[in-house]
Amino acid sequence: MKKNIEHIAYKENTEDLAKFAKALAHPTRIAILKHLENQSCCFTGDLVDVFPLAQSTISQHLKELKNAGLIQGELKSPKIKYCINQENWSIAKSLFQQFFE
Repeated sequence: MKKNIEHIAYKENTEDLAKFAKALAHPTRIAILKHLENQSCCFTGDLVDVFPLAQSTISQHLKELKNAGLIQGELKSPKIKYCINQENWSIAKSLFQQFFE
């Protein structure tokens, strides 16, 4: 039974690591996360002012980061305020650290 539990944990960890790695596989998404770390939260329009990209492109990158669980959005009608999902960000950092050790 212990081996089965270890196998499940291994599978979940590797799937989570792959999900986070895929989300981080684009330079703009890495830059967005770095920006959010320094700003705590911001709106899509704020990111359009920072990065030389169309709002639709920024929105697509935000969607990918949100789907991976690295950021979260809060509706502040008519805008969405984005910030790092601290719990998942901590898990991602831990999984990457374990992977590189």
